Amino acid sequence: MTDILGYARVSTQQQDLDSQRHRLTKAGAIRIFEDVISGKIFDRPGLEELIAYARPNDLLCVVRLDRLGRSLKELLETVEYLKECKIGLMSLEEKIDTSSAAGELVFHAYRQHSCEKVL
Repeated sequence: MTDILGYARVSTQQQDLDSQRHRLTKAGAIRIFEDVISGKIFDRPGLEELIAYARPNDLLCVVRLDRLGRSLKELLETVEYLKECKIGLMSLEEKIDTSSAAGELVFHAYRQHSCEKVL
C-alpha cells in the first residue's frame, strides 16, 4: 500500500509551518517530516529522515517544489534520488504526481519549461 509522506520546510524560526502541515494533512499525508533550515543549506535532516522511513512506492508530498530545492539543479538531483529509491513525488501547487506515467510527463514538461526560463 502506498503511503503519502509530507515534507514541510521553512527557512527561519520566524516562519510558520502550520499552513504547510494543514495542506499536507488534507492531501492525505500520514506523517509529516519537517526542517527549519535555509534553502541554501542542502543538509536537511527531516528530508533525510523521510527518505529513510519511506518504502518503495510511497509518495513524498510537498506543498511547492521549492520546498525540496532552491535551484533547478538541486531539485532535479533530489527527484532523481527519489526515483532511485522508488519514492514518488507529489507537489500540490504544481499538481505533479510522478507515481503515474502522466504525472512523470507533467514533471518533465515542468522541468523543460523551467530550463527554458533559465536560458
